[in-house]
Amino acid sequence: MKKTLLIIVIALIAVYVVKRMVVDPYLWKKAIATPEHALKLGSFVFNQRRGHNGSQSMENQYFILKVTEIQGDYVRMAVIRKLKAGDQIVQGDFSTTKQAYEEARGNIKNLVITGISRDDLYGRRTGHDPLQIDDTLLEKYPALKTSRYYFEDVPENKRNRPVPGDRMEREEYFTLVYSKKEIIEHGKLVGWILNNSPEPELSNIVENIDLILN
Repeated sequence: MKKTLLIIVIALIAVYVVKRMVVDPYLWKKAIATPEHALKLGSFVFNQRRGHNGSQSMENQYFILKVTEIQGDYVRMAVIRKLKAGDQIVQGDFSTTKQAYEEARGNIKNLVITGISRDDLYGRRTGHDPLQIDDTLLEKYPALKTSRYYFEDVPENKRNRPVPGDRMEREEYFTLVYSKKEIIEHGKLVGWILNNSPEPELSNIVENIDLILN
């Protein structure tokens, strides 16, 4: 009996390994070669990860990202969020709920999502909550009257710029920037970071991509 159980366990492990090492990479490369799932400017990237819930415990977190810039191996992304209206609270860690995540997977193309320039988002009056919708944003981005979904877009004057030399500007530049090669070849999110060195390097934190949609 024990021997039979052991054989079953080994067989299940073997099937799992084959799926992870052979089947999944094959299906990923097949999908990303199609127009619907290719990585390109404007793509939506669905990502689940484990993260802290503000205490000592961990929880599943759900993120929907949008590709805002591709320059060489650098792929810049922005998180899809909702602006506050009145005193409504939005999640501060940029993650969304599981239900909203699953609904968006099948409906993302029908959602009105506005790209807001970082300058417009954070350049408003001092002391103003940048995530709060107001008349200034509504006037410049009338689509927000229909839907408060937004992403932080790259300002025109900062698109495809060289990597800045200033340390602070470099840290800002490499916020949510991932490796194009890792995405295409392995279906992983691996960030480019500054790690106490003058040159960027790939992070050792690797996250799976559930889906890319165009």
